[in-house]
Amino acid sequence: MSGLLRRVGLDPYTVFRVFKYTIYTLLLWNVLLFFREDLAASAETFGDTVTWRNVVEAYSATIDTAAWLILLLLFELETAVIDDEKLKGNIKWLFTGIRGICYFFIVYAFYGYCYKYSVLSQLAPFTVADVCSLVGTEFTWVSDLDEYVPIDAASCQALQGQELLRVEGTSIISSVSAMQDALRLAVVDIVNAADWLLIVALLEVEVYLQLRDRLTDQMIRVGRWFKGGLYGILFCAAAYWGVKGDFLDFWDAFLWLVAFIFIEMNIFQWHEETESEK
Repeated sequence: MSGLLRRVGLDPYTVFRVFKYTIYTLLLWNVLLFFREDLAASAETFGDTVTWRNVVEAYSATIDTAAWLILLLLFELETAVIDDEKLKGNIKWLFTGIRGICYFFIVYAFYGYCYKYSVLSQLAPFTVADVCSLVGTEFTWVSDLDEYVPIDAASCQALQGQELLRVEGTSIISSVSAMQDALRLAVVDIVNAADWLLIVALLEVEVYLQLRDRLTDQMIRVGRWFKGGLYGILFCAAAYWGVKGDFLDFWDAFLWLVAFIFIEMNIFQWHEETESEK
């Protein structure tokens, strides 16, 4: 591939960097897309009660993605941009502080996913003589985990005659099957977030050891086995989102897998360069 790029006058390293930073830019765009989804969903689940106390629960996907993006950029700077000698003193403390803030929001967002699942799982039977009588009211129905659509003529006909459920304390109703799908997606969100926390913990250990010249080839191999299984779970989650038609979650999961493959490559190359210098 690199030979082909050179024959057409392109530098493989430059092409690789452009591709890598394009992926990072697309992840930034996803932050905005998740904010749009969370804004619409929080209006239904929290109404006018969103405050600083529950903002993470209301905007868990947005905050989670933004914190992960900042953390990704920190990994990129540490493993591929800034020289080892400069990762000391003020820069080290600055990165540590930013990293601490990111992890606070990432863990808090994980709690937000768990909380969202607990809210959606608080269900009660909902009975109405004519579902179409709800058209034009504050009632919405669950079309996806984060999509609560106003009831219109088409949706009321689809819901008519079905066993309905209502999320307690809200004006959200759903068919049993749609709610089951939404709850499954909520569980996948929780598993996905927990999986990423384990992966990034392993990456932090590798970066810590590499900066102290204690990372060995055997540690890298063992880490690859563990992370390989964790990445496999993430791939399954992405595939599930793809099958269920939640394109944004699928696309976001795909981009994150590619982005952290870059970080894995950075660490491997960083370690190889350090070993060759010895």
